[in-house]
Amino acid sequence: MKRFLLSVSLMALFFGGFAGCSQQKKWNREERQSLREMLRNYRKMVYLNDLTEAEYMLFSDNVATAIEENFPVYTTFVQMPGMSDTVQVYVMTTIVEELNADARNMRHIYPYNYLVNENILPSGLDRPQQNAFYRCLAQKVNNTYATLDDFVNAIVTDTTATSTLQQLQLQCASELFNWEIDIIEIVN
Repeated sequence: MKRFLLSVSLMALFFGGFAGCSQQKKWNREERQSLREMLRNYRKMVYLNDLTEAEYMLFSDNVATAIEENFPVYTTFVQMPGMSDTVQVYVMTTIVEELNADARNMRHIYPYNYLVNENILPSGLDRPQQNAFYRCLAQKVNNTYATLDDFVNAIVTDTTATSTLQQLQLQCASELFNWEIDIIEIVN
């Protein structure tokens, strides 16, 4: 009888501890808010800077959900070394996933106002004309780069004024709007 009572109490303690741990695995509201505040620091990235507030909220929800699923205990997450690097990896992964889902999301990497300032597009284009440009650019990017990784690497490593990406942008502008830019290379 004593063994039975001891077994029952040990099992109750085990299951009680297990239930306590599972309760701990869910992040509370303050912990989620803390993560979203951390994600606010990434708002100035080129891709994220062009998002509307509603689009950014959806983006940050996707990042926060992915982090919470992979790190169910908040204290473990915030105490791990390199936590900010981990958040940055999740932000970049989510950006790449969004680009992979719809290449027209490139409007966030190359915002219209930026392309006008760089003299790639004419000013005054309406939304359908801008969408036509981004569809054209997405198609050219998909035809030029075999994988999304190749495209992301091109963005990161391409720094010349006559880059492949800039040439693709200029081709689309020329095809759609008869907008031609003469590129003059200055050699020092």
